[in-house]
This record gives sequence, C-alpha cells and structure tokens, in this order.
Amino acid sequence: MAGTVVADTLQAAATSTLLIQTGNGSPVTAVSIDTSQNVKFLGAIRSNVVSTPPTIQDSAGTQIGTFCRAWVNFNGATVTNPASMTGVRASFNIASILDNGTGDYTVTFTTAMPDADYAVVCLNHQSTGNAPVTTNVNTSRTSSASLVQISTTQGATRLDTTLAHFAIFR
Repeated sequence: MAGTVVADTLQAAATSTLLIQTGNGSPVTAVSIDTSQNVKFLGAIRSNVVSTPPTIQDSAGTQIGTFCRAWVNFNGATVTNPASMTGVRASFNIASILDNGTGDYTVTFTTAMPDADYAVVCLNHQSTGNAPVTTNVNTSRTSSASLVQISTTQGATRLDTTLAHFAIFR
C-alpha cells in the first residue's frame, strides 16, 4: 500500500524517529532527528515518478527545491572525440562528454531535463600557471545537453583543465 506521511512536529528528549511499516508488517526506521536537529535518512530517497528526482517540499506541500539532477567530475585534458566517458572520474546522469576542441566540451545527460531552463554550476582548477579560470555555459543548450567552455580570464584563452566540475539543478 502506498501513502503519504505528513508530520508537522517530531519531538523527543533525545532522538526522534519516524517508523514506516514495510510490506511484511515490520516497522523500519526511515528518518531520525537528534536534539541538535541533525536529520538522518535511512535507506533510499526515491521519486514515485520515473525519471523525476525527489522534490523538497514545505509543510504545505509546495515544492521549494530539488536535488542535483546531473553532475560530473572530469579531466578536460583526457576527454575524447567521439563522445565517451573517457576522462570522467565520477558522475551522475551523464551519458557522455564530447571534446569539441581545447577547453570546449558538450556534456550529454543520460535522462534529459524537462526543458533547457536549468541552472549550471561549474568549478575548474588549472594545474599550471596562476591565471584565474572562468567557465562559459553556452546559451544554446538543450534539455539533453549543455555546451561548456573553459578559459583563462586573461585573454580568454581556452584551456583543458585537469580538474573540472559541472552540476545541473532544475
């Protein structure tokens, strides 16, 4: 049986727990909250809609956020053409990265975003020199891919950084 649990307040002298009854009738601790208000989720947080991430809702049930929909940590110097996962250290919801040229990549998602109105967060580190590094996310992005360009702020010279991070929120 599926259902929704709404709790405005969990209070206890030490640690509060929310128990969920499993299909075989056994109670399982799903969430615990200690007196410092640290929340611990036990098990998986899942969406009941395919390809839709869980949402964060306020007590009225209004969506106020979502979890990160895609992220990747990659070495720009070893990304390849044709597109692959070469150079990718770790990722979530990333199908491939394409090397379009020095400091120019197309990141393709495994599961597309609902539209192209997502927020992109990028962070890069250059292993040589001391010029600041900047990232440009092309405005022609689509729901299935985003173009990322990495360059120095001095002269806007594109470069393949060895430590590049890219995250999508929608």
